[in-house]
Amino acid sequence: MLFPRKPLPFALSLAMSAIWNNAAAQGDASPVLPETPLMTVVVVGAPDSTDAELNSVTLDAASLQPMHAATSDTASLLRDVPGLNLQGAGGVSSLPSIRGLGDDRLRIKVDGMDLIASCPNHMNPALSYIDPTRVDAIKVFAGITPVSVGGDSIGGTLIVESARPQFARAGEGVLTRGSVGTFYRSNGNAMGANAAVTVAGENLSVTYTGSTAQSDNYKAGDNFKTSTLTGRLGHTLPLDEVGSSAYRSINQALAIALRNENHLFDLKLGRQHIPYENFPNQRMDMTDNTSDQVNLGYTGQYQWGVLKARVYHEKTRHEMNFGDDKQFVYGTAPGMPMNSDGKTTGVSVNADIRLSERDTVRVGSEYQAYRPRLTPQWTSLLGLRHETVRTDAGDAAGYCTSGMCMGNQLADSASFNSQDHSRTDRNWDLTALARYTPDATQTYEVGLAQKTRSPNLYERYTWSTWPMAAIMNNFVGDGNGYVGNLDLKPEVAHTLSLAADWHDARQKVWGVRIAPYYTHVRDYIDARCSSASCPDGQFNVLKYVNQSARLVGVDLSGHLLAASTPAYGDFTVSGIVNVTRGENRDTGDNLYNIMPLNAKLALTQKRGRLTNTVEAQFVAAKHTVSDVRNEVETSGYSLFNLRSSYAWKQVRLDVGIDNLFDRGYALPLGGAYVGQGMTMSINGIPWGIAVPGPGRSVYAGVNYQF
Repeated sequence: MLFPRKPLPFALSLAMSAIWNNAAAQGDASPVLPETPLMTVVVVGAPDSTDAELNSVTLDAASLQPMHAATSDTASLLRDVPGLNLQGAGGVSSLPSIRGLGDDRLRIKVDGMDLIASCPNHMNPALSYIDPTRVDAIKVFAGITPVSVGGDSIGGTLIVESARPQFARAGEGVLTRGSVGTFYRSNGNAMGANAAVTVAGENLSVTYTGSTAQSDNYKAGDNFKTSTLTGRLGHTLPLDEVGSSAYRSINQALAIALRNENHLFDLKLGRQHIPYENFPNQRMDMTDNTSDQVNLGYTGQYQWGVLKARVYHEKTRHEMNFGDDKQFVYGTAPGMPMNSDGKTTGVSVNADIRLSERDTVRVGSEYQAYRPRLTPQWTSLLGLRHETVRTDAGDAAGYCTSGMCMGNQLADSASFNSQDHSRTDRNWDLTALARYTPDATQTYEVGLAQKTRSPNLYERYTWSTWPMAAIMNNFVGDGNGYVGNLDLKPEVAHTLSLAADWHDARQKVWGVRIAPYYTHVRDYIDARCSSASCPDGQFNVLKYVNQSARLVGVDLSGHLLAASTPAYGDFTVSGIVNVTRGENRDTGDNLYNIMPLNAKLALTQKRGRLTNTVEAQFVAAKHTVSDVRNEVETSGYSLFNLRSSYAWKQVRLDVGIDNLFDRGYALPLGGAYVGQGMTMSINGIPWGIAVPGPGRSVYAGVNYQF
């Protein structure tokens, strides 16, 4: 199949924001780190991230660091965000899901770049392109996203940033800083290392970062399957080993920053190489993936305001075939290589123009927004965005191009080629958010939004109904095959979101937040049977179709400083409870991959430089499953984890045990287990096995800063 053109989003807009003068005193729009006093920046207005104050959660470097030893998957850094769950994939490629909407239904930006998965199984999602150790901050918008952070999404937005450039102080000379770290995890024999070094003067900064991680297959907590066969002579897997879960990744980046008075230029060059990443819920594995990135940005402070610009280009070379745990030879065919190349280019320009002490006009290529603070108690945000998305594809040809071809290859390709492939979507987003803060102990938010997402290339343009070809197109991991639909319309989601937050005045002792939401999606892209019938208890070929959907749920979170003693330090109890219900309004079926009722409870002790945490995770049984996809039900479970860290002046040690009691359980969002055997025969492997979660894993990590 050939997709010669990528989607091209276009948007022109005007923004106006009004804020109080204290924003200037905060100085958070400075294009350099606050520790560099060479340039004094006075900003009346707010940077792009100011909208994050409404309906968002921010994870800073300090909160992310304890996870570095426990995971090599950047998406896993988000596992404690209320309303966010992870859809299982490869070891470094989990897919975030916010309130039941995930993958392409989320807008994900990494250092200002919108990166697109080139793979039909979405094996190389945006978050897989940055190692966890490089992440300095993550901003999460759940459900309602301000138009200032983009469109073409209906579920929410993730903004991921690496560290800002560091410069030497005036008269300090050459600044040299760096760090090295390593980790080991017992389950899968996972290991890795990372390093970073910065050399900087007062105006020039150069930083190199590198990391590597690898793992063998991980073990489940029990024998979750009945067969050891892999389809390869002499190669078997134990009954508790999760086939096709091994991976190796290598990431390198070079960041160069140059500042001159009120101007900052930053250039980031990145290369990621994944020699292999196997997938237990996909029919094929990623046998190589190389991505090269060039990201150039400019921030300038002028008398009239702030000008920001960014241009980036990313090129991916992606290869799929069968890893060691899947049958390699079919007939006389030695493997089935499936290669794809992708290129992404983006440009953004915006300017904040000061009109007065409290009014700023923002003009940009990305958004339109109006943000007034009506009174000291009220803050509101109104936004309108128009975006044009154009997609196209060339003519298609199957493996067989003449004569007697199996699987309707000639008929399917002829039908596809007879149609016009060009599609243009004109999408409108509208956002209205308001926050009321009557005093220092309570906050209330309400939001209304219309958000729109165009179908991705694989939803529109995959054309073959032949089961062997269709099962190569599956980014949801349910084991079925999928056929695209040229007539798909964009999804349009209407969302009502509420939130109430009660806390002590300093937000240190206690806090409770409850956030209910309701989303109705017109033209939701779901699936129906591609043939006359789709029997139960097996994998089938489905076709993407527009239908109507409804999602409703609530996120509850809170914390309490339970005790504080001179001898033993502070003891804090924290918890999260999430529940989401998703329904197809046209068919009455349940939506696919909706996380059941789940909760986390943690007790954390902090005493000086020592931090200890005991965490319990509870997940209800999953019985409300998608009937059309024959989604596998999962049982309820509870897990217990232990974490400890100790920080000296230059050294930090992290240790922990995940799944302390080696509990066997199935991942509710892990999809169907197709990790071993004759995977390219649609029902040549058993149906009804969910991908299991990892058994007990003991891990340790150490980081040294210089």
